[in-house]
Amino acid sequence: MTGIKLDGISTRASEDKDKKETKELTAEILKELNELQNLLYAEGKHSLLVILQGMDASGKDGVIRNVFGAINPQGIHVTSFKAPTSEELSHDFLWRVHHHAPSKGMVHIFNRSHYEDILITRVRGWCDDDLAKKRVKAINDWEELIAVHNNTSILKFYLHVSFKEQQERLAERLNDPAKMWKHNPGDEKEAKFWDNYMKVYEDCFKNCNIIPWTIVPSDQNWYKEYLIADKVLETLKSLNMKFPGLNGKTTEM
Repeated sequence: MTGIKLDGISTRASEDKDKKETKELTAEILKELNELQNLLYAEGKHSLLVILQGMDASGKDGVIRNVFGAINPQGIHVTSFKAPTSEELSHDFLWRVHHHAPSKGMVHIFNRSHYEDILITRVRGWCDDDLAKKRVKAINDWEELIAVHNNTSILKFYLHVSFKEQQERLAERLNDPAKMWKHNPGDEKEAKFWDNYMKVYEDCFKNCNIIPWTIVPSDQNWYKEYLIADKVLETLKSLNMKFPGLNGKTTEM
C-alpha cells in the first residue's frame, strides 16, 4: 500500500450505508466469528494478530469490546502498549512485543503496538529518520517472521478519525461521568501535533506495507466495527480450518 493521503480518505460511511442494517449484519458476523475462533483454537495450526493503531479517541477500546468481546476468553489475549518501562528501554524496541505474539490457536490484539516506535517517537524527535529506517526494516522482518514461521495472519487497522470528531470525544471525557476515567491531559497536548502524526502515519503505510494496512473510517462506531469484524471474518474463513477428529483425522464444520 503506497501513496496514501489520509486527508483524501473519508472518515465516515458512504450515504448508502444504513446504520440499522449494518448493525444487524455486524451481529450476524460476530456470531460466525465466535464459531470460527473456536475452530481456530481447536485446530491449533494458525493464529491471528490484530493490530489497532489510531489517534487518541479513535475508538480502539470500543473495537476490542464490541467486536471481540463475545469471543471465548480462553482463546483471546489483549495487550495495551503504554510508554515503555525502564526495563523495556534497556532492550531492543521489539523485545517487549515479541513475547506477546500469538501462539497457534490464539487471537491476540495489540492496542497500539510496535508502530509507536516509529510514530510518536518521530513526532517528538526521539527517533531520527536514519533510526526510523532501521526500525522499519526490523518491523517488516519481525512481521514476516511470525507470519511465515508460525502461521500467523496479521491484520493491521488504522482507525481513521477526523480531528473534529476526536475533539468532540475528548471533550466528552471531561463531561460524561462514565468516560471521565479515560481523560488524560496529555491527549490534548498530542492533538496539537495532528498534522505531524498524519505525515508519519502516511510514511508508515508506505514503508511498512509488506503486510498491508486497512484504513478504517472511524467517526461512526457502528461502521468501524462492521468493517473490522468483516475483515476478521474474511481472514479466518480463508484459513480453511477443520476440527481435529479421532486418531488425528479432520472433520468438517
